[in-house]
Amino acid sequence: MPKKKIRVLTASFLAAAFVITAGFAVQGHVRATQYRRLLDNGYLHAFAELTTASSELEVALTKMSHATSPALFASLCAQAYSKAQAAQSALGELPYGNVELEQTAAFLARAGDYAMALAQGTSAELVCSDEHRDTLYQLSQAAGELSLTLETLQAQLTAGAIQPEDLAQAQDRLAADDGSGQVNGGSAFQSVESDFPEVPTLIYDGPFSQHLDGRTPRMLKGLPQVTEEEARQAAASFLGLRPEVFTLTARSEGNLPAYGFTAMVDGGQLYIQVTCQGGQILEVFSSRTAGETALSRAEGCEKAAAFLAEKGYANMAPSYFMEQDGVLAINFAPVESGVYCYPDLVQVSVALDTGEIVGFEAAGYLTHHGSRDLPSPTVDAQTAQALVDDSLTVLSHQLALIPTGGDYEVLCHEFKCQAQDGTHVLIYVNALTGQQQHILLLLEDENGTLVL
Repeated sequence: MPKKKIRVLTASFLAAAFVITAGFAVQGHVRATQYRRLLDNGYLHAFAELTTASSELEVALTKMSHATSPALFASLCAQAYSKAQAAQSALGELPYGNVELEQTAAFLARAGDYAMALAQGTSAELVCSDEHRDTLYQLSQAAGELSLTLETLQAQLTAGAIQPEDLAQAQDRLAADDGSGQVNGGSAFQSVESDFPEVPTLIYDGPFSQHLDGRTPRMLKGLPQVTEEEARQAAASFLGLRPEVFTLTARSEGNLPAYGFTAMVDGGQLYIQVTCQGGQILEVFSSRTAGETALSRAEGCEKAAAFLAEKGYANMAPSYFMEQDGVLAINFAPVESGVYCYPDLVQVSVALDTGEIVGFEAAGYLTHHGSRDLPSPTVDAQTAQALVDDSLTVLSHQLALIPTGGDYEVLCHEFKCQAQDGTHVLIYVNALTGQQQHILLLLEDENGTLVL
């Protein structure tokens, strides 16, 4: 073939390849543009939902501050909680939501939970106190100011004056922290935080109540801080291993600051947390895979109970369990004067091939356990049982101390019942007031029981 013809063919092939490549590039650019448009529309929708829900939260809180009818007040509490949840959900869809809008997220969580706590305290005699009404008014004012800021940003977004970010942009910018705690080149949405209104201190019976901030777990009160080496010795003593096999890999903070150690034991990695205050064992986890099952669940429970007794956990009684991949996880609660103390739960996991303890979790126990003056029930079991729905068949009864949403405990009659469809339900009746306190559903299968 003549060289001239070869050059012509080569040039033709190269031109064709260039055209095809350019076509793919254009097609890819079009798809990327479409994808970005969809992503932006999603973020615009989420921000609009956040703005709307915040405005509706303000309205519900304002109405709550004026309501005097128990039924209406409870309904408005439910509305406020629903709007706070909707706002939190929308905030979670924004790539910068829970980082740059941290105060906003905390406000929404606390306002919704506060409304729910007030609804649970409503009675025919009292809707809420004057102090609560003042707090509701302040919350509604804060929600109103937040709503105005969000509406301003919403208008700028709609007009195209500012643009929503995608996740990669937000992550890149948030990663550019200069070490001062301030993010370099923050987004326009940080104005929500910089202009955030003053919020009243919320003290109530709920998980976001500010009286819980900085509290010391009961089992750690008065105990000294321990060094890393002392914590390592505590870990070794608890597990019967040599201290030198443990390597410090973490140092967690929060209400239960702890040292985290790892060790390679019996073909698996062992992780253990030891509290910085008092050197108490917080958690143990082994990654060892269990082999063929050799022990029954009853035998596994006996192993776990013996382990707790050996470690000084007295009067512990098993409650519910779950078996997965040859490991049996059992919840234990201490029994005091015939009362099951559920706030003090300890979970122990046993490998059913060897009976080895492969898991331990004691956060609830360290937080809540201590000397208690348990009240005597003023409502007897028979009176309490009358509050159980007639469609349920009572199978058993016991006295139980259950946690509330915050830092309090309630003595209750616990009735395990069977529903008409054969499922099991736990009904808790307050042993002092005679009112239904709580209801739990038991989801039971061949692997164990989940409590909802």
